[in-house]
Amino acid sequence: MNPIVAARPNIYTGNPLEWATEKREDTAWIAAALDGAETLFVPVWRSRNLMRGVAEGRPEAAFLTGETTVAMRDAPWAFLGLQGPRPVFAVDVSATEDPLALVPAGVGTFTDLRAVAGALPGGEASILAHARGLMHWRGQHRFCGVCGGACEARSAGHVMRCTACDTSHFPRTDPAVIMLVHHGDRALLGHSRRFPTTAMYSTLAGFVEPGESLEEAVAREVREESGVRVGRVYYHSSQPWPFPASIMLGFYAEALSEEVTIDPNELEDARWFTRAQIRDPQAHGFALPRLDSIARRLIEDWMAAA
Repeated sequence: MNPIVAARPNIYTGNPLEWATEKREDTAWIAAALDGAETLFVPVWRSRNLMRGVAEGRPEAAFLTGETTVAMRDAPWAFLGLQGPRPVFAVDVSATEDPLALVPAGVGTFTDLRAVAGALPGGEASILAHARGLMHWRGQHRFCGVCGGACEARSAGHVMRCTACDTSHFPRTDPAVIMLVHHGDRALLGHSRRFPTTAMYSTLAGFVEPGESLEEAVAREVREESGVRVGRVYYHSSQPWPFPASIMLGFYAEALSEEVTIDPNELEDARWFTRAQIRDPQAHGFALPRLDSIARRLIEDWMAAA
């Protein structure tokens, strides 16, 4: 079977902002940008993003201009990049109990990005995910992991530097492999108790261990979770997954064995599904993963390659 080509970009990719990393150390430019009337801010409240049109089924990001963010000036922030000539910053308002009191009336609501990402205009899901992930990292690194000292933001919010031992901490992204194991006309899908619905079956996945290649991680995770041995492993695509701090590296893996022996600590069930079953999951008593996930894209592209 030839490698399956990704049919379209994954959700959360295609960030339209220019990163402009050279601006991060230009403190005068950053200060002026923070005070600019045309500067855009992307508010994050307890891992939720500000959006309008959600109730009407037409969600879009609600970016605020500098002049509407006076009440947020003491909140943690980070420079995301440039939208044309306009600087764009993330700002974390999680410390307040009523975040809507900080934004203009009727501008929108704070919404779980994953619930609406597939309906957002192109590029917006990527900007919101970037803001969410960076603000989560900021909140998790207020203290130094080396000595426990308090950290201060540097490099326009992209470095947390310890005030005691001067160690610099950088945003981290944890690599995770996610793979569709297939054998002939069947694909291996599993169900975890962590899934949002009891009927959902998805591709297998797991974090990469230190000293391990991505292909080795695929083979190990499949063997540990399902008992199935795999041979050829080939790449499909990747997807930022800041829920809270991962990148999903998508693969296909050709099975060398079919007997399934699950690890109950990882999965509640795993089984082989035919393409006919996957085409009509409801009729066969299961559900596929969410539309915004790379798992769903792996399944759809495998189906289309038949």
